[in-house]
Amino acid sequence: MTLDVRTLLCAMAFAGFDVTPSLHAADPFDPQTLAAKIDERINTVIASNSETTSEPASDLEFLRRVTLDLTGRIPTVHEAQVFASDQRVNKRDVCIEQLLDRPRHAAHLSRVWRDWLVPELATIPEARYFQTGFEAWLADKFREQTGYDQIVRELISVPLPSNREQAEHVFREVNRPNALAFFAVKEAQPDKLAATATRAFLGIQLECAQCHSHPFAEWTQEQFWNQAAFFSGIERQGNGLFAPLTEDPKRRSISPGEGKLSVEPAYLFGKASPVDPAVGSRVQFAAWLTGRENPYFARSAVNRVWALLFGIGLVQPIDDFHGENPPSHPEILDELANSFIASDYSVDDIFRVLCRTKAYQRSSRWNSAAVPDPRLYTRMLTKGLSADQAWDSLSLAVGWTTSSDERDGAASERSIGRRRFLEQFSPRSWPAEPETSVSQALSLMNGELLNRATNIEQCPTLIAVAETPGWADDERLASLYWATLNRPPNNFELERLRQFVAVQGTEQRAARYEDILWMLLNSSEFRLNH
Repeated sequence: MTLDVRTLLCAMAFAGFDVTPSLHAADPFDPQTLAAKIDERINTVIASNSETTSEPASDLEFLRRVTLDLTGRIPTVHEAQVFASDQRVNKRDVCIEQLLDRPRHAAHLSRVWRDWLVPELATIPEARYFQTGFEAWLADKFREQTGYDQIVRELISVPLPSNREQAEHVFREVNRPNALAFFAVKEAQPDKLAATATRAFLGIQLECAQCHSHPFAEWTQEQFWNQAAFFSGIERQGNGLFAPLTEDPKRRSISPGEGKLSVEPAYLFGKASPVDPAVGSRVQFAAWLTGRENPYFARSAVNRVWALLFGIGLVQPIDDFHGENPPSHPEILDELANSFIASDYSVDDIFRVLCRTKAYQRSSRWNSAAVPDPRLYTRMLTKGLSADQAWDSLSLAVGWTTSSDERDGAASERSIGRRRFLEQFSPRSWPAEPETSVSQALSLMNGELLNRATNIEQCPTLIAVAETPGWADDERLASLYWATLNRPPNNFELERLRQFVAVQGTEQRAARYEDILWMLLNSSEFRLNH
């Protein structure tokens, strides 16, 4: 009998052999050296496909892109103008370091990982109550520069009491940093927790094997329930998302269904099944999941960061690693994973490397009639803004800051507006393929939010533009462009706008400035990261 390669590997795995690709020790971390190596590999593939690359992005294009990617909003007018006038050769590297050091960076990452780990927060109304505490927990970890492996271990193995009297209420203080949202929104169900953990942290989709094994699939039904068994002791004391949680540490098996035999915990590959009864099954699972000998963990993490910056993963979809879906640049994926491990799983170090690459700093424009293959990275892909990025960027552009809220008493109203905006503009597609629904388009064109944002009585930016004494029309027009698009208008735009605002009467001119701001906020240049 002849065995194919996949069958042989599966047999070896069940026999206890480690059949995963190995990662080797990386060289001492140097972001510029690794960035140059990545560019070299990308350029080699581009040349072999007889393609050419886009021009480098301008300084202001780069600043807007990297500020959105690292802090979740566009730059301020001051930041953009200072960067434009900076004559230092290394100003882009300095900018990257400054953005990584800002509190907004940790807050932005907490929102990104929130969407990846608990997308239910955007779809289940009751689940939104967990959002503040879960984001705060993630933000604390990123702010403290906790290693990614440690973050995942703490999340997966968060302690739960073993008795009802001490049951952990998952919703007690709404603002308290709390990792339990991860378990609550999955309804404390072992199958959902296992499926999310393997998908989010290994890039492996096991859900298809939950009901039955597929003859050509890489993973079996038993392997799916092996992973679920690690979470089998978790119980919800009552009904609903806010019911207290407990864990029976003695329960170490799970039944896939009525009449089915119990399944014991077992790792997908590599190590033998856990045998230490003194150590919680989730603790053992978390240790295996994040272990240095588990290369899928590092590869999955760096692939997510790559996709966040470039709009498409080296493996795409980012949570579907398997033999029939190879990475576009396997050497780059391995080198990044090696460096990630060597840096003690520093997420920021991966940002340091990738933001320095020439591939990341290319223009999003292309030079040919045909659209180039995005997986060649000949240009930067345009990415849709997340709902958080869009709201925070719009608020900054129109001047809705905390201080202005305190002056005009609008904090509560804008908080409600933000919540409604996030609900309406929650992600519906991959960022590199942004889709706008009819309701979203109508909201941006005629909705109450944009009407308020472009009303001179409610918009601090418009008030400053229209009422600052001594400014010529060109200065007022340029200020609107700097506030929204982070650049001055070009000569063609400026000439058209001069004609548009050349009307008599203060009220008429103010209305024209309102129209210009409305136009800029609705433009694709504002609504996309490019």
